[in-house]
Amino acid sequence: MPLLVMKFGGTSVADLSRIENAAKKVQAEVARGYDVIVIVSAMSGETNKMVGYVEGTSKLYDAREYDAVVSSGENVTAGLMALRLQEMDIPARSWQGWQVPINTTSAHGSARFIDIPRANIDAKFAEGFKVAVVAGFQGISAEGRITTLGRGGSDTTAVAFAAAFGAERCDIYTDVDGVYTTDPRIASKARKLDRIAFEEMLELASLGAKVLQTRSVELAMRYKVRLRVLSSFEDTDENSGTLVCDEDEIMESKVVSGVAYSRDEAKMTLVTVEDRPGVASAIFGPLADAGVNVDMIVQNISEKNYGTHAGAVTDMTFSVPVNQVARAQKAMEDARAAGIIKYDELISDTDVAKVSVVGIGMRSQVGVAARMFKALAAENINIKVIATSEIKISVLIDRKYMELAVQALHDCFELDKA
Repeated sequence: MPLLVMKFGGTSVADLSRIENAAKKVQAEVARGYDVIVIVSAMSGETNKMVGYVEGTSKLYDAREYDAVVSSGENVTAGLMALRLQEMDIPARSWQGWQVPINTTSAHGSARFIDIPRANIDAKFAEGFKVAVVAGFQGISAEGRITTLGRGGSDTTAVAFAAAFGAERCDIYTDVDGVYTTDPRIASKARKLDRIAFEEMLELASLGAKVLQTRSVELAMRYKVRLRVLSSFEDTDENSGTLVCDEDEIMESKVVSGVAYSRDEAKMTLVTVEDRPGVASAIFGPLADAGVNVDMIVQNISEKNYGTHAGAVTDMTFSVPVNQVARAQKAMEDARAAGIIKYDELISDTDVAKVSVVGIGMRSQVGVAARMFKALAAENINIKVIATSEIKISVLIDRKYMELAVQALHDCFELDKA
């Protein structure tokens, strides 16, 4: 039988009525002739509640016990979904991560997949079961302990199952009806895309779009898993939602497909760093060791003397998530105290935002950056940092101009038009 993977997020299974609604969507796919693997998240709010219980019990908690507690929400949803399907006369069985088994690394709280053996679930399908309901977000380590995959891990679970079982498609049901050219709450002209390439979706997800978890898109691109994003709360058919697919499946792409943004950015500048071979490693090595996620990097050369060093110095600017500024400051101060780097001052600006345009059409078009910068200049928006890739241009700007910038760029590239 053809196989389909369907994933339902927390809002889609928030209570018994929504679980029933999701079960009806599964029933419709079974009626179309599919065997179905359903991946479920915890009911909305349950994971946060479990995290609160852990932190209220132990400030310096054991990560293995943390995973044991916070993974419980998905187990409850899986059992309830299987029961609802059985009430609808659909042969269904629930599966926790260790029962499949979903084999992962031992990095509790951020585990990664090793493999997903098919034998146990295939055996149930062979017995006549039509649906396997699998608890997302979790797996089992080589030591036999429950692991979790981090926030958004159920999306990644769904893609991993689609790859392991050779599914025809992986449908991600959520509270939006697809992927839009930008956030409709900011730009009223935002348009739902029928299709988007893996690379574009990966860039949008990593740049702030929250429709899909970044790791899930990476996995889908690697294994060519066709993803479909669609709403749990609307009637759907095979043409609903947005298909995330290989570039070859898209007849012709616009130059820019979407505008993404991230409010929670900070710009940090190390002033008068000695400009010598290895200085970048001396800066970004300690930041990496401290777990700081560095994004945009700009190096400015100046011909000043640094103390007794008769040579060039440089200012090094980079962006980090705003909640990692303190960690980055400490890493730099510790590196200076240890003699790893020298600098005069560390300046932090925590009132910036990142706005990006993304599109595979940029590969074959010139002048995209010029159009983008002209549109921002027309709104008197100053650019602090610029970073580019083959299909992306990102800028850091003052946070107060973020929404204006998104709207201006959406209009500039006429993203409201198909």
